Amino acid sequence: MSFELFVAWRYLKAERKGLFAMVTTAIGVAGVMVGVAALITTLSVMNGFQADIQRKVIGAQSHLNVYGARSAGELVAVTAALRADPEVAATAPFVLGQAILSVGDRTIGMVLKGVDPGQEARVNSLATSLSDGSWEGLKPKAATGPVQGRASLPGIVLGEELARAVGVWVGGQVVLISPKSMATPLGMMPKMQKFEVKGLLHTGYYEYDSSTGYADLSTTAKFFGVEAGATGVSARLRDLHRADAVSRRLQPRLGPGIMVRTFNEMNRTLFAALKLEKGVMFIILTLITLVASLNIASTLLLRSVEKTKDIGLLKAMGAAPRQVRRIFWIEGFIIGGVGVVLGLVLGLLLCFIIWRYPIVELPADIYYLSRVPVSIQLFDVVAVVVMGVILSLLATVYPALRASKVNPVEAIHYG
Repeated sequence: MSFELFVAWRYLKAERKGLFAMVTTAIGVAGVMVGVAALITTLSVMNGFQADIQRKVIGAQSHLNVYGARSAGELVAVTAALRADPEVAATAPFVLGQAILSVGDRTIGMVLKGVDPGQEARVNSLATSLSDGSWEGLKPKAATGPVQGRASLPGIVLGEELARAVGVWVGGQVVLISPKSMATPLGMMPKMQKFEVKGLLHTGYYEYDSSTGYADLSTTAKFFGVEAGATGVSARLRDLHRADAVSRRLQPRLGPGIMVRTFNEMNRTLFAALKLEKGVMFIILTLITLVASLNIASTLLLRSVEKTKDIGLLKAMGAAPRQVRRIFWIEGFIIGGVGVVLGLVLGLLLCFIIWRYPIVELPADIYYLSRVPVSIQLFDVVAVVVMGVILSLLATVYPALRASKVNPVEAIHYG
């Protein structure tokens, strides 16, 4: 054991005036512990919410979306280029457009997406997100009863919140009005088509459930007048986190007229807000640890005053100022280090309790969650631990400098 560590440990034991020294040391340790635990718990809960939102967004969209194909030939070329990439696991064509949904006297704007249910199930989780009905029947079928040759209505799957807003359920009929007009003997008229609701979709993400409907690919292309048969191609990647890199690699291959967008780009505002919120919370909660580090500084200052005579004796016996500084640095590091370790254990324990037991119950009809999600990320834990140790060490700078400047003659004479 080094000389500095030996003296620092003796100071921490504080055999003389032990109760006061023990209380001030315990306050410093507890402050750091609470700050570190609060940071780890809060960041883990925010990571859990962010991961849950990301999962729901990807479940309703896909990892990559490619737009801009103006003809069937370009669409085939885009699909071939995507499938040739080793990181693309599956593709699916789609048609996307805006329409007005009308049910009786209720009308509401919506996004209509034309899909092939079989292919769409390979790029997202929409196939498992139905709360009622089924994907079967999106394509109209010819009637086989007494009215031979008469086709049934095309089907549509509506977001659960959208269906609730207009008051329609499975088996009901809705009218879609396209923003594109068509020529009639009476002049230009908006294009309208009647659909039968075949299912209700519950992705858990309100923005989609309240504004999106899904219909058959060919029916939607005809409704919007898309000659290419699709407006784009969705793709699922083998590694979600490689989406941006794959997008940058694919863009030059597909040409300037084709646009590749990742799920991050399509939800940039949402993810940026979540990231900003997490950063602000980190800064705010760091203030708790900063206050705790000030407690460490005050503890060491009081100890330097109390041990003025001892410091003078050490310097008179040959201890260099840097050795005196090291004594206080080690003492502050021990106090802060113990607080950080205890805070780490407490924070991880709180995260486990929140994850395992429904201490905080959320109204599922509002948040689509029944309990608080938790996701512990190694980078966040390491950042919190490093921050706690650095603040603890910074708190020792002034007390250590003050102690190292003690005049040994005056300290022994007046101490």
